[in-house]
Amino acid sequence: MANDAATPSGGLAWGVFDTHVGPVVRLVRNELVVRITEAQAPFGLRFGTLSTMVLVDANPGCSQADLARELAIDKSVLVSIVDDLEAKGLAKRTRSSVDRRRNSLTLTAAGKRVMQEMLEATGAVEQPMRDAMSQEELRTLVALLRRAYSALMGSEPPTVPAPSGSGRESEGG
Repeated sequence: MANDAATPSGGLAWGVFDTHVGPVVRLVRNELVVRITEAQAPFGLRFGTLSTMVLVDANPGCSQADLARELAIDKSVLVSIVDDLEAKGLAKRTRSSVDRRRNSLTLTAAGKRVMQEMLEATGAVEQPMRDAMSQEELRTLVALLRRAYSALMGSEPPTVPAPSGSGRESEGG
């Protein structure tokens, strides 16, 4: 009999994927994206805005380049997010006094209020996962996911050979 971890939906067995990280992370990510997108829709901000706001709040004066790198998003996407935040009065972009090519970012008071509201909405989405784990398990899960991400980022993607059996080989060799 398969365990709950092997059959997340209570349906089919996952076979060799019982020990693969990617498929389980994909399931969790996909469900979170759908639910968080729905929970954040009333704010009228694009996906990725809350992460940007949280990092700006934790790192006042950080640059757009630093944020794009840390969030692993394209710089042009981040610029659009910051443009939206600035246009709505939620963030302030100022030229760095140290490097005139760099913009320093801070949240406005309104930005901090909206961030808190968005965090509450996101927290409600994550609550079933939090309820299923102890605080220690949750800390361990986050630490393990961060370690897994760091390991991937510190490694080169493998060279993947072309699939065999594509039907393009000539008979006899």
